[in-house]
Amino acid sequence: MTLGARNYIVSGRVQGVGYRWFVMRQANALGVAGWVRNRRDGTVEVWAEGREAALNELERALRKGPPGALVRELNGGSVISSGAHRGFVVRY
Repeated sequence: MTLGARNYIVSGRVQGVGYRWFVMRQANALGVAGWVRNRRDGTVEVWAEGREAALNELERALRKGPPGALVRELNGGSVISSGAHRGFVVRY
């Protein structure tokens, strides 16, 4: 089982549409650990750690988002895993 980590910045209509909660539900369903948070510039940041296959699935979900969201851009990719996360949370 290959483990990895990814960090993303998601832009578009991603605040005020339930995007963070959508990401948390998707990550938990996939067994991915990490966090999601709104940023002051209107983007959303995601830190995710887990199996590569699960991270790939999560990335597909991030590109789509929940109903009401409009993802214009997804930037980021692989980073070094911290191993510090147990579960997935919304950060404030």
